[in-house]
Amino acid sequence: MEPEIRVCVDSDDLTRTAAEVFARQATAAIAANGRFTVCLAGGNTPRSVYRLIASPPLAEGIDWQRVFLFWGDERCVPGEHPDSNYRMAAEALLDIVPIPRHNVFRIWGELPAERAAAEYETTLHEFFCEEEATRDQGATPCFDLTLLGLGDDAHTASLFPGTDAIQERKRWVVGHRVEKLNAWRVTLTPQALNASTSVAFMVSGKSKAEAVRHVLRGPHDPMRFPAQSIRPANAPPTWLLDREAAALLEP
Repeated sequence: MEPEIRVCVDSDDLTRTAAEVFARQATAAIAANGRFTVCLAGGNTPRSVYRLIASPPLAEGIDWQRVFLFWGDERCVPGEHPDSNYRMAAEALLDIVPIPRHNVFRIWGELPAERAAAEYETTLHEFFCEEEATRDQGATPCFDLTLLGLGDDAHTASLFPGTDAIQERKRWVVGHRVEKLNAWRVTLTPQALNASTSVAFMVSGKSKAEAVRHVLRGPHDPMRFPAQSIRPANAPPTWLLDREAAALLEP
């Protein structure tokens, strides 16, 4: 199935569109299942989206008692560190809306990467797999919505070009060293991300145009263009792009 591509006028239009997707899917999931499970992204574009979601009228239309938040990746820093994806989401969203703290499942970036990954995988198992037998059947977490960004090297979450995490087929979460950044990261794997009911990429700016073109129009090579590894089984991903990010796509 081909991805859905929605080109927004500018970054503000993209922010509004993404925030509306979040609110609309929250309402639908809560009505259908009694809860809304979301996997959050880090980065500047998601920050703007979270701020808008936390503002009226969108925030007032969401039953935050039934929203459960997770993360697609995290830097290996404490939660209060300026580089923390959790801190960004807390400042833009969690500290503003009335979401219960026990509905928030962050990655413990202050731990060694491999331990943080193992503990987060256990957290996902406990939340999504109610019976041990289900775990043995190879079940995966099923987020109602996964939000993702895109780096100018075509990485998404902390799935960077050439890293083993892209080809991981058993684990849901891995901790690994990203040599180009000289840093450790914890990331959900494609195995986990592709089990989402809905995936939305949010990409803005001309610096991302080349990566967008490679991922959407280039040869299939996830080791070079990791965002290509995100192919959810339930529905094709939605790409929310501003005009600058979409500039190298054919009309």
